[in-house]
Amino acid sequence: MNSLSQIFHTISYMGLPLLFAMVLHEYAHGWMAEKCGDSTAKREGRLTINPLAHIDPFGTVILPLICLMLPGSFLFGWAKPVPIDPRNMHQPRRDMALVAAAGPGMNLLLAVASALLLALLLTFEPTLSLQKTAEAETSGFFATMFLRPIAVMALYSVMINVFLALFNLLPIPPLDGGRILTALLPPKPAMALARLEPYGMLILVGLIVFDKELGVIHTITGTFAKGLSGTILSTALSLRPGVAE
Repeated sequence: MNSLSQIFHTISYMGLPLLFAMVLHEYAHGWMAEKCGDSTAKREGRLTINPLAHIDPFGTVILPLICLMLPGSFLFGWAKPVPIDPRNMHQPRRDMALVAAAGPGMNLLLAVASALLLALLLTFEPTLSLQKTAEAETSGFFATMFLRPIAVMALYSVMINVFLALFNLLPIPPLDGGRILTALLPPKPAMALARLEPYGMLILVGLIVFDKELGVIHTITGTFAKGLSGTILSTALSLRPGVAE
C-alpha cells in the first residue's frame, strides 16, 4: 500500500487530468448523440463540461482512491454515463457506433492536445525539467513553481487519455468497443453480443483480477498504450522550433 504522501502527490498531478478525461469522454458521447438526433443528454443537463454533472461517487472518486492505495499507483475510474435514447436517432445502428466512438475519440484528441501543450511549454522554457532532480533547481522560480506542474500534468494527461481510449475500445459491452462492435455486426451476432452487457462489468473485473495470468490489461498499458503515448509525445516534441526531424 502506498504512503499517504505518495497518494497526495499522485492525486496532485494525475487527479485533474483523469477528471477532465472522464468528463470530456462523456460530454463527447452526449454531443455526438445530439448531432445524430437524440437530445436526451441536453434535456437532462448532461451536455456540459461542468464536472459536477458527470461525477459518479464510486467511479469518479472512490475507485480512483482505492487504485492509488494499491501497489503500482495507477488511476482508473469512470464518470456517470450520459443518457442516450437510440429511438431518437436518424439511423440507430450507425449512429450508436458514432456515439460510442466519440468517447475514445475525445480521449485521443485530449492526448494530442496535451502533448502539444507540453511541447509548447518546453519551447517556452527549454530548461524545464519534469523530474524532481538537481537539474530542476537550475530552472527559474516561475518555471519550477508554475510551468513544471502544468507540464507534468500534461504528460500524465497523454498517458491517461491514451489508456482510457484503448481500454474503452475493448469489444466488451458496455464499453464503447462493445457498442461499436454490436452496431457493426449482423443482427444475430449483434444480439448475442448485446446479451453480454449485464455481465460486462463482471467480465472486466475478472480481466483485472486475473490480469497476471491473462495479460489483457498489461498488454493495453504495457504495449499499446506506452507505444501510442510515446508516438504522440515524440511527434509533438519534434514540432518544436530548432528540433531536427
